[in-house]
Amino acid sequence: MKYLIATVVVIVLIASAAFIYVYYQGAPALQPSGEELEALQNLVDDHGYKTSLTAYPNKIISVAPSCTEILYAIDAGDKVVAVTNYDDYPYDFAAWIAAGNMTSVGDFTSPNLEVIISLDPDLILASGGVQAESVNTLRERGYKVLVLDPTSVDGILKNIELVGNATGKQAEATNLVNDLTSRINAVAETVASATKPKVYYETYYEITSSWTIGAKAWQTELIEKAGGTNIFGDQQMDYYQYQVEALIARNPDAIVLPASGMGTGEQASLEAVKARPGWDTMNAVQNDRIYQINPNIIERAGPRVVDAIEQMAEFFHPELF
Repeated sequence: MKYLIATVVVIVLIASAAFIYVYYQGAPALQPSGEELEALQNLVDDHGYKTSLTAYPNKIISVAPSCTEILYAIDAGDKVVAVTNYDDYPYDFAAWIAAGNMTSVGDFTSPNLEVIISLDPDLILASGGVQAESVNTLRERGYKVLVLDPTSVDGILKNIELVGNATGKQAEATNLVNDLTSRINAVAETVASATKPKVYYETYYEITSSWTIGAKAWQTELIEKAGGTNIFGDQQMDYYQYQVEALIARNPDAIVLPASGMGTGEQASLEAVKARPGWDTMNAVQNDRIYQINPNIIERAGPRVVDAIEQMAEFFHPELF
């Protein structure tokens, strides 16, 4: 009997040791097969670049806050080993970095390549535009990089599915896309018969010249899905620099401003905005329809754009919500 007990004890100890080893060393990466493997070997990003992986990544670096938000939204955050200094959602990453629980790759516009290389990531998620040079350099050195640079809401949803395929989180990505789509459709149904206000969205303000979004900015689509019309939607470009007199002449019904910045880097009061030269003649000012929105939910191409749609729909059609 005592030999039987001893044998059982040995088996328990071996099993416990194996569990402890796996717990601390990290479970082996899931091995894709069939359709999952095919998708993993054919990851095509927004710039048409094809990336091929043979296994799901264990170490992911995100060099754009929008990419980070997607990763955590599909439950792939446990694989993230580094982010930029601008990442602040869904967690306070600055605090994590200060505590040594996350690595910073520095600035969004020019991430620190030495830090990235030292971490030897399996996958890097980036955005377009100013990161193009960094992306090219990393690819030249053999690193796998997916560029998420969508031009529409549908493109954002497809990027969520792309990241799901790249990380083995297909089910989570599909569930998230379905939920976001359902929320978008709910807003569309609610505002379908409502009159669409003319909307001005500000990205930068100066007295003599300011910036807004044109027809090719995907934020214009957010305004439209919220039941509004971009007052500068006839400008066939992403961002449009205009004279303030042009805005006054177009006379918007509603004005949406980022809750911080507004051209000065500091948050301006709504009263200060109303007092801008000539603005008192506009319908939006006279009817007190100036709204502030968290710029991160309307400018980052991630899941929270649906929050922006819902919030702006309430701005434009408060009687329906």
